[in-house]
Amino acid sequence: MSDNGTPTSFLDRARAERLVTDLARIVGPRAVVADQERLSTYESDGLALYRHRPWLVVLPRNTPEAAAVMARLAQDELPIVPRGAGTGLTGGASPVRGGAVVSTSRMRDLIELDVQGRYARVQAGLVNADLTHACSKHGLFFAPDPSSQQACTLGGNVANNSGGPHCFKYGSTVRHVLGLVAVDAKGSVLDLGEPRCEPAGLDLVGALVGSEGTLALITEVTLRLLPAPERVETLLAVFGELSEACDTVTALIAQQLEPSAIEILDRLTIEAVEASVYRAGYPVDAGAVLLLDVEGTAAEVEELIEALEEVVRAHGGRELTRAANAADRGHLWAGRKGAFGALGRVAPDLYVTDAVVPRTRLAELVAGTTAICRELGLKLANVFHAGDGNLHPNICYDGRDADEVRRVLEAGQRIQDLCLAAGGSLSGEHGLGLEKRDGMCALFNQSDLDSMGRLRTAFDPARRMNPDKLLPTRPCMEVRTPRVAVRGEVRD
Repeated sequence: MSDNGTPTSFLDRARAERLVTDLARIVGPRAVVADQERLSTYESDGLALYRHRPWLVVLPRNTPEAAAVMARLAQDELPIVPRGAGTGLTGGASPVRGGAVVSTSRMRDLIELDVQGRYARVQAGLVNADLTHACSKHGLFFAPDPSSQQACTLGGNVANNSGGPHCFKYGSTVRHVLGLVAVDAKGSVLDLGEPRCEPAGLDLVGALVGSEGTLALITEVTLRLLPAPERVETLLAVFGELSEACDTVTALIAQQLEPSAIEILDRLTIEAVEASVYRAGYPVDAGAVLLLDVEGTAAEVEELIEALEEVVRAHGGRELTRAANAADRGHLWAGRKGAFGALGRVAPDLYVTDAVVPRTRLAELVAGTTAICRELGLKLANVFHAGDGNLHPNICYDGRDADEVRRVLEAGQRIQDLCLAAGGSLSGEHGLGLEKRDGMCALFNQSDLDSMGRLRTAFDPARRMNPDKLLPTRPCMEVRTPRVAVRGEVRD
């Protein structure tokens, strides 16, 4: 890198300066980042273990600007890393080969809100929570609600097929995407934005959702909106042991009871939340709490709450309370949504794993993850989407301690192996990115992975879009661990 941050390690100085000048003409000088201090902001996403500095960052304001930017970057064949708010947790926005980060964070417009048709057209940089806020006055809402809902962008949600607590009832992002607009690596615009009941021809929208920026840059999305339920109640069930909460989830699903959200928080998480600004009134002497939302008509809600109470009591629940009002509901959910931030009180760094397991084995596998971390001398907090069987073991550690970082990575690998051996999957909502890329070899044979790679090549023959992510970069017998940063140093 040169002193001013231009990509002279890839281009000669004259070409690098010409590139920055050309990009500034497209998006404006303030929307091109090329100095070292500002570039450091874009070294990683929420998984700070993997840090790589980009050569430059470009922030287009709309699809035409994005297309022009991508076309110009193609002239110099730079690697491209799409980025939204940077809240991802798998290294998906880490620029492992340097190159150019193309950020959609300036693309925040709500283009169209069709109340009668129940859909919205948005730019990819619109924040998730802002969409529901905008359509709430019309009695509508957008269902997928990741814990980073107040910061994450809808384009990022689409790229990672994000989930959230209420996806137990409503499903992940893919079920709510009606269309999208994307720009490929050469700068061509693919307009799939018209909402249709069924797409004509190949389902390219389905291919792009969850592709983690490896096929194209998503710039606009058409999203399905849902009518707000007549009534919503939030319940808090309190347990002496985490295993009892897990067994309760297994039982209520077996009885075909369907709250819209089923979340579990363990003792360490509760203690962190209650000592933080997210304090929600969770009992600090509990082994775990179960947070439930129940939606529907008044009669449906009361009938379901009665049935849920029976299951909670039968599996050791010592208390089941109902939020008194909307403000109380908000506090209970703020504690859950703020749990990751609150865990900063436990240790300076947090490694959030993401795996899906059979819901009939929740208690067993949560106990297994706890045993792994205990054996390795690590602090573990469990807070997860129990209704989906979507575990989020949160390992609290100090990134300045190289040995502790090593143990954290070992724990993550062993937890992943444990979940896969039980019939689980690599990710429920965070995606694979850099973190779990090589784990694909445990789920698919080389022929399957080659087929996936051919789809990627069809969109991006040079593999410039988000390189080294999602799919293994070598045959499965040759995979290796990605480079890991230990507080500012990148190590193999």
